[in-house]
Amino acid sequence: MGVLESRRLLWISALVFSMLIMIQIFNHPYGYLPSLFSSSATKGKVAWSSRGSFQMGNSIGKDGDIKDDFSEGSHPKSELLDISNNGSEALNSEERNIDMSGGPEMMKSENISSKESTNGGYNGLWMEKSDSSSYGLSQPPDVNSRSLDMSRGSDMMRSENISSKESNNGPWLEKNDTKSYVVSPPPAYVHVNSWSPAASLVGNIDLIKNTSLNYHSPVMSIPDVKDRSPSMPESKEDPAVVSIAEMNVMLQRSLSSFHSVKPQWSSPRDHDMLHARALIEDAPLVHDAPGLYAPLYRNLSMFKRSYELMEQTLKVYIYSEGYRPIFHTPILKGIYASEGWFMKLLKSNKHFVTKKAKRAHLFYLPFSSRMLEETLYVPNSHDHKPLLKCLSDYLNVIIQRHDFWNRTSGADHFLVACHDWAPTETRRLMTNCIRALCNADAKQGFQFGKDASLPETYVKSSKKPLREIGGNSLSQRQNLAFFAGNMHGYLRPVLLQHWGGNDSTMKIFGPIDMEAYVNYMKSSKYCICAKGYEVNSPRVVEAIFYECVPVIISDNFVPPLFETLNWESFAVFVPEKNIPELKNILASIPDRRFREMQRRVKIVQQHFLWHPKPVKYDAFHMILHSVWHNRVFGIRTNSSI
Repeated sequence: MGVLESRRLLWISALVFSMLIMIQIFNHPYGYLPSLFSSSATKGKVAWSSRGSFQMGNSIGKDGDIKDDFSEGSHPKSELLDISNNGSEALNSEERNIDMSGGPEMMKSENISSKESTNGGYNGLWMEKSDSSSYGLSQPPDVNSRSLDMSRGSDMMRSENISSKESNNGPWLEKNDTKSYVVSPPPAYVHVNSWSPAASLVGNIDLIKNTSLNYHSPVMSIPDVKDRSPSMPESKEDPAVVSIAEMNVMLQRSLSSFHSVKPQWSSPRDHDMLHARALIEDAPLVHDAPGLYAPLYRNLSMFKRSYELMEQTLKVYIYSEGYRPIFHTPILKGIYASEGWFMKLLKSNKHFVTKKAKRAHLFYLPFSSRMLEETLYVPNSHDHKPLLKCLSDYLNVIIQRHDFWNRTSGADHFLVACHDWAPTETRRLMTNCIRALCNADAKQGFQFGKDASLPETYVKSSKKPLREIGGNSLSQRQNLAFFAGNMHGYLRPVLLQHWGGNDSTMKIFGPIDMEAYVNYMKSSKYCICAKGYEVNSPRVVEAIFYECVPVIISDNFVPPLFETLNWESFAVFVPEKNIPELKNILASIPDRRFREMQRRVKIVQQHFLWHPKPVKYDAFHMILHSVWHNRVFGIRTNSSI
């Protein structure tokens, strides 16, 4: 009997143990299993789950340091992110609606291949560490192009081909890195199964200090993303149209009131940033400088000193984790080209980029918001959860493999994203990061002092990004104002209704062909930059390209490079409600004033140009400076510093 009882107990124990293992596997399909084993069991090798994803814990970072020991202090455990299975409920209806179907701002066509999943969703990780030399897959993806109606752009017909891989089983998880990681069981995984209402960020600088949200956990809630109807707003009860004058005040206040998350332990790099800030604030007075014209800048002396210190000091670490095409894939054509050109030029820059993460002042998250949408979003599904899940999983990998995110809760990390949906997709997951965004809306989460407005540049040729730049002389600019574009949003139909064909000096049209569009830009005094579905438009930079004075009609739009440039010195801002008075407003500007503004547009143009090899003060350097500037003036130090 004793033997039988012993065997029975052994069988029962084995059965219970097997059930526990099965429960763990089915409850954690992405491979993040709470530890049932000692760390020694997996030390020195990667533990792979049955679905091909990996368990992660303390690991060797790219710089060769285990968890990249920053200081003598003890490091807290990693905080992981999760988008739960019921993440659809997390799409908070109180947030702004975003046009999910995507419609071109002007007439265009692009052929961009997509990874399409039969279940229409995101099935796994896209962030296994790629080879540092290629940042890509071990094998190139198959080409499978599909036509896609873009969400905005210039009213011209154009096409692009982007390769990607079609799969029915979710993202590719082949291991293509020859390095192995020392892996121990991960710390507790943070599951967000119920979502609490989160405070809406509307650009108020004081909100960052008063909010009750826990800034040491990057996931708070996920905003709603739904179709936007291009109809007029029912009311203007929201008192809060933020004028350009109010934005100036908010920016100035942010220099003293905004502080990023306090680091959990000190770093020598914090001392570098504090020293740079002191030098910038004590910059010698400069009235002029080679290549710079003082009226174009908020403070030429501080900008010149800050730019010099950036060149002397700044080091950026680029995470190597991530699969193409969402990660490490710069798209160099189209209206989202700014994020692609920045990625390409930073990756190839040996001056600013360091492979020693401990030397870095900033950490770049190299994903493409354009390819995130193109790869994972199913047209007309109105489902953003796969995109959010992908970003969440990517950050989990970063958190597990490196200590840098946890040190500052992401405050020294930055992203550069030009897609319309990027503000909403990154608003909670990357709330502490410095976000350089094309869709910079002062009423929709843009934080002065932390975020940066990214120039939206429509690049027609990746080999010749400066093609057709320049415009006619003043004597050949006979048209008072020009606009052409599809009737997206509520504003453009109003503009066309008031001024379309009603005045010979006001050239206001719907869609027109490319050649006519460029000719009108080059032969007009003022170029109307009217919002579409969102506040941003590539016309702002197009006007500067063609040396036409921009007239921005887009309430709450934060202009590009706002912390540096004095936009009112070379552009006109017209509130949306004043469209009926548009001609009177423009005609009332004295000719002498117009000529000076147009001259300044030609000078400021250098800051919006993409060069295959970056030059001083070009778009690449100015965007990087915006990120540097916001980190320098927003840094908050550990008490031990």
